[in-house]
Amino acid sequence: MSVPAHTKTHPVADELARLLFEGADRERVHGPWRRLVRGREFAYRAELSPQERTALSYERLRLLNEAVGDPVELAGDPYRLAGLHEWTGPVDGGLTTLASIHYNLFLGSVLDHDGGRERDLSRFTSLQSTGTFLCTELEHGNDVASMETVAVFDRATGGFLLTTPTEGAQKFMPNTSLAGGPKTAVVAARLLVDGEDRGTFLFLTPLSDDSGHLPGVRVRPLPQRTGTPVDHCLTAFDRVWLPREALLEAGHGRLSADGTLASSLGNRRKRLLRSINRVTMGKLCMSAGTLGMSRAALTIAVRYAHSRLLSGPRAGERIPLAAHRSHHGRLLYSLATAYAMTFLHRSTVHLFATHAAHAAEGRTEERAEVEREVAVAKGWITWQARAITTECRERCGAQGLFPANGLADLPLNIEGGITAEGDNLVIWVKAASEMVFGHQVARTDNDTSAAPATPAEREITELPFLRSLLADVERIWQDRARAALREGPSGDPVGRWNVTSDAALEMVSAHARLRAADAFLAAIARTADASRAGHLMRNLCRLFLLREIGPHTGDLLAEGRVTADHVRGLPKAVDTVVGDLAPHLMTLVDAFDLPAEVLSNIPIASGGYVGGADVCDGLVGVGGR
Repeated sequence: MSVPAHTKTHPVADELARLLFEGADRERVHGPWRRLVRGREFAYRAELSPQERTALSYERLRLLNEAVGDPVELAGDPYRLAGLHEWTGPVDGGLTTLASIHYNLFLGSVLDHDGGRERDLSRFTSLQSTGTFLCTELEHGNDVASMETVAVFDRATGGFLLTTPTEGAQKFMPNTSLAGGPKTAVVAARLLVDGEDRGTFLFLTPLSDDSGHLPGVRVRPLPQRTGTPVDHCLTAFDRVWLPREALLEAGHGRLSADGTLASSLGNRRKRLLRSINRVTMGKLCMSAGTLGMSRAALTIAVRYAHSRLLSGPRAGERIPLAAHRSHHGRLLYSLATAYAMTFLHRSTVHLFATHAAHAAEGRTEERAEVEREVAVAKGWITWQARAITTECRERCGAQGLFPANGLADLPLNIEGGITAEGDNLVIWVKAASEMVFGHQVARTDNDTSAAPATPAEREITELPFLRSLLADVERIWQDRARAALREGPSGDPVGRWNVTSDAALEMVSAHARLRAADAFLAAIARTADASRAGHLMRNLCRLFLLREIGPHTGDLLAEGRVTADHVRGLPKAVDTVVGDLAPHLMTLVDAFDLPAEVLSNIPIASGGYVGGADVCDGLVGVGGR
């Protein structure tokens, strides 16, 4: 049995793809990036050194910039910006990093401040100078509020002197080398006026030109890290003079000519968070990139499962890996999660974009909640992406260890997404602390019919019932967290949080899964083909919910929300759904719409092997860039 390089998609796959990829907005949000990665310029090249791979990522950034259209418009469009990451993530992790920094963190930060659109941005939109973002310091990562880099107001010139006062204040991991040509940075630094700290602001800072790094800019390359290589460096400044217009100003802080600061925010921490607000969109970008990697990994693994043959139960019989429940069951669990991840990401981007539109109208009341939901989604999606890509690599055995087969480097690239724009555990701890008392669990089960009086009258496979059980899980852990916080040691804030944090983090985890389930159910309601595509969607959602409820049946039983018969029947319910979905594995991954040009050049995705007679160097791959 072999899998052709590409097969014409089935109408059911087309309908699933419509649901997954923004519906009527699919071409605008995803079309340009999907077409871009089909090109031979994005071929996997096994012979390249790490330095050559970095150079290639910069070359591809220029190709991407040609496909962008208007970079300024892209930086202001959360949907397209996230879509870019979904499609570049699987083909070149380094490119994804560079694009995320240039378009979102750098260009977006400039545009989000006063005069952003009035500045001459042509050098950046044409990539004559690539943008980078310098915030994290060697000794100040998650505690970025303690950063030491300073920009001293120079009354004599009206400008600023940008200085790195200690070794620990060196900016850590920005792409500031000479690779890719001249660079310009947005640098986060403490504004000092007459020795007084006015808070952290962003400063537009040229770093290099065609002749090299500019005077006072010190750059030292860091050792190679895991994943696709990027030119990460340590960067420091020795009294680099910046003109007055280098300061990026907005309502959170404007500096008058005499050094007086006017601000709409009452403290320095809030000014910092507003200055680096683009990190929130960055969380959506990071989760989008890992989401694309998950779908690519599943496409490769499912195709391989259908082409890899092994001995059957009868002498001389050969059957595909996909025939075995132990194999296809694991892939289906991952598929159900990947669909849930995708729908959660779509709903979160929409939430963020709606908030951005409201903020433009002066309505900012929901800012904290939106930022929290983005952080929760980022943590859950990127953690699930790592698990899925690792599962897919394992399911492809030794072939999965070769980067040319598109899987080996994906988990390593996802590690970067887990840490970038806020380490997952740290941003979840912050969310947990806010949600213990500042969040109301959505307790309804979305069932429009008359709900039975008791759990015993419910079927464990009913989607509304399963959804309500997941809401109960969130409530149970919130109640535990509240009790722990109330009963914790008095006069010891750290001790009180220590006895609360485990339950609070479980609450956040349940909340992420509940939001994913709600997004999944909303997508089911939009399905045009209820009998075929709708059937697959309902079963995928059912499998997702059954798997998520499984570890919590003891709590649910103790709370009277399920019966002993529900618990006993859960394994069979899961197996029945898996059996129903197994024949449709290919349809489910065809809906991920990975380009035929990419698939046809990945050996195990097209019926071949690394080391086979028909495999040559220079293959197109989906990972290991």
